[in-house]
Amino acid sequence: MSAMPDQHKLWLEKAEEDRLCIANELKAERQPWSVICFHAQQAAEKYLKAFLVFHEVRPDRTHDLRALVARCASFDLKLLELDPDCRQLNNYAVDIRYPDVAAAVEEQVGRDAVKLAERICEAIRNRLPY
Repeated sequence: MSAMPDQHKLWLEKAEEDRLCIANELKAERQPWSVICFHAQQAAEKYLKAFLVFHEVRPDRTHDLRALVARCASFDLKLLELDPDCRQLNNYAVDIRYPDVAAAVEEQVGRDAVKLAERICEAIRNRLPY
């Protein structure tokens, strides 16, 4: 158990804000799919960082989900199964926020990003005490 058991909860709270943004945007009259993809990536990132903090590891300042999940796997090898999801969500960390780099995101891509993030969040949630 972590020496500072509540610290990981701060990361989870921030991740839940990203998930709330997704839920709100999915209910909107018009969905900003690139924003939804960004928040999906952010939720997954924060859940992975929460897992590391719980295990008393200070997470790197990175958006690279693959690097984060690899670090998490040092505590639970089964988490490596999330690497393909992390690889896909990495596409939505930075470039998707800029008009000169990002291509238009279609609905199915956005919905898929949400599913990937939910899989990652659930896997971590199942490994952490709340």
